[in-house]
Amino acid sequence: MSTVTVDRRAFLRVSAIAGGGLVFTAYLDPTTLFAQRGGRGAPPLDPDAFIRISPDGIVTIMSKNPEIGQGIKVTLPMLIAEELDVDWKDVRVEQADLDAKYGPQSAGGSRAVPSHWTPMRQVGAAARATLVAAAAETWNVPASRLTTASGRVIDAQTNRSVGYGQLATAAARLTPPDPASLTLKDPKDYKIIGKPVPGVDNPAVVTGQPLYGLDVSLPGMLHAVYARVPVFGGSVTGANLDAIRAMPGVRQAFIVPNGPNGGPPFSGVAIVADSFWQAETARKSLTMEVDEGVGASDSSEAFSKRAAELSTQAPTMSIRQDGDAEAAFGVAAKVIEAAYEYPFLAHAPLEPPNCTGHFTDGKLELWVGTQTPGSGVSGISRAMGIPAENITLHLYKMGGGFGGRLYNNYVVEAAWIAREVGAPVQLRWTREDETRQEVYRPGGFHYFKAGVDGSGRLIAFRDHFVSYRSGEQLDRPAASASMGGTEFPARFVPNLSLGASLIPFKVPTGAMRAPGSNALAFVFQSFVDEAAHAAGKDPLEFQLELLSRTPIQAEGARGGLDPARMSAVLRLVAEKSGWARRTKTPGKGMGIACYYSHSGYFAEVAEVEVDDRKRIRINHVWVAGDIGRQIINPLHAESQVQGGVIEGISHMMQEITIEHGGVVQGNFHQYPLLRMRNAPPVIEAHWITSDNDPTGLGEPTLPPILPAVANAIFAANGDRVRALPLSKSGYSWA
Repeated sequence: MSTVTVDRRAFLRVSAIAGGGLVFTAYLDPTTLFAQRGGRGAPPLDPDAFIRISPDGIVTIMSKNPEIGQGIKVTLPMLIAEELDVDWKDVRVEQADLDAKYGPQSAGGSRAVPSHWTPMRQVGAAARATLVAAAAETWNVPASRLTTASGRVIDAQTNRSVGYGQLATAAARLTPPDPASLTLKDPKDYKIIGKPVPGVDNPAVVTGQPLYGLDVSLPGMLHAVYARVPVFGGSVTGANLDAIRAMPGVRQAFIVPNGPNGGPPFSGVAIVADSFWQAETARKSLTMEVDEGVGASDSSEAFSKRAAELSTQAPTMSIRQDGDAEAAFGVAAKVIEAAYEYPFLAHAPLEPPNCTGHFTDGKLELWVGTQTPGSGVSGISRAMGIPAENITLHLYKMGGGFGGRLYNNYVVEAAWIAREVGAPVQLRWTREDETRQEVYRPGGFHYFKAGVDGSGRLIAFRDHFVSYRSGEQLDRPAASASMGGTEFPARFVPNLSLGASLIPFKVPTGAMRAPGSNALAFVFQSFVDEAAHAAGKDPLEFQLELLSRTPIQAEGARGGLDPARMSAVLRLVAEKSGWARRTKTPGKGMGIACYYSHSGYFAEVAEVEVDDRKRIRINHVWVAGDIGRQIINPLHAESQVQGGVIEGISHMMQEITIEHGGVVQGNFHQYPLLRMRNAPPVIEAHWITSDNDPTGLGEPTLPPILPAVANAIFAANGDRVRALPLSKSGYSWA
């Protein structure tokens, strides 16, 4: 993960604005951008934001990254405001549109905090230093004797002070200092960082003010729906367009072909009407003639059958080999084997994807919530030939994303429709669209084998991972369908073999919150728990013993968890949950699991009750995390823990099933979200502050909850959950 440092080439530009205010522009010049990208690929996230100070001292900070509920619209401005030394009550936050001056703008991968922790504070510190220099020049005193507090520059020797807003004219003439030369605040002096700060949009959210993409309303705006071919990879060859155009309120209906390399856009029929309801009503009368393509043979049943066949053969790909696993199995005191599987999943944000577009005079303007606005613009330019500089994108708050809005299929569709219509038009996916035509978390199959010696130590481990490939390359996994060579307990077992085999398919796959980790944690931490019980060991002690070993670093390999940090969160969650004092009670159990994801270390314990009808109640969840030396906003940190746990539990009852190349499920009655009555009444969050720069929270809280619950079910009734959703084993929520 790259972190940009603001150096002498990266500087603040300062100028006066109408009415006597002041604007600071954090700017990274093009030569620095090119140097940082190494001549290839996109540059890392850059420290680019605006600070606007009005004469009355009100400070407006632009929030550059998309807001999907993770709280980044507050977090990044908090970093700037802290070093600027203003009171939060005097700060106003505005969402920035997509603009090259901000550098890359995205939400995903829990990268915002580690990429901006230092740069955003440097931006605030440089702005503060400029204001101090302006005051020193005005008063003809050394800047070194001046201090700041609450948006004012103070000269204690003369007992005078001046507000930042009053320094606008003087500061506008100065060149801001090199941010890298500045000394940032000692954490003991923080007044904003580390304090609970509510979301700046909360009042608007609870009073129903327009914030989201679905709230966009433009004069003369039309409404569109988009019906794709129900088979992935297929294309429309004809449709009853004349009949659709004759329906009430319908303005246009037309076929959209597959875009470059098969999409986006993905082939379908667009229907444009005066209202969404008229467009959706017309769609119900739509009939399409389609070329289904080879994807029509895809089905979950066929995938499962093929995985079972491949499991009896040697893996076609080697991921990691340490020692001699097969030989170690031969001398192990006990050997266990187990097959695990998990399904495809949809993202299911409460606000379905939507985008409003207006194409006129060769230029396109968009109003949309997307996690990757830059990719949306480049996708439109690639598919439609519209130069990127002719596309304006206004960023809106999103009602959830979870990785689904990394992919801009709906944005490209809306742009295509807007160009055809020539009037403002809002494309809105229905819940069924979102469930049946999005990008999915891939399913997978794991065939494990483990061996322990006479003292209960894990000496051999093997996994044959059966996954998917979407292209012609036999050894290239589909998006988010791969596994790395440092997947724990790799590096901590002397004899280990990780291999994979790939099944071809046409289902579009991609990232879901905690990509890869959201599934791998379930299977690996569940099977490690199995190995612990087979060895006659307490699961916590079994994990701690593994982590106490000297890690193996394969030649050329990089990464992997820090065993000391993982051991620390395991011990903390055990302490807080009373793990050592737990008792064996029929129908009630506690499960423990840990996972390293997106630079975060988390361990979780779940207390679960299971009745004789296999109904599950999760009574309590304890979470221990290490995301570095600073929790920037404790309020949002706790929310991220709770949200990650609840979403992970939802995953345990969800499933996307493929039949005849398409998705079976359509709405929440077939793809349920966790209800409030089934959520754990208590989710505790506990933190370890380690001597590491802060990392993100969006992803790492989720993965451990799945195996923690599965292991708790085993502790409650002795039943091993090896397949998700839980309904496959007859379980339901109490």
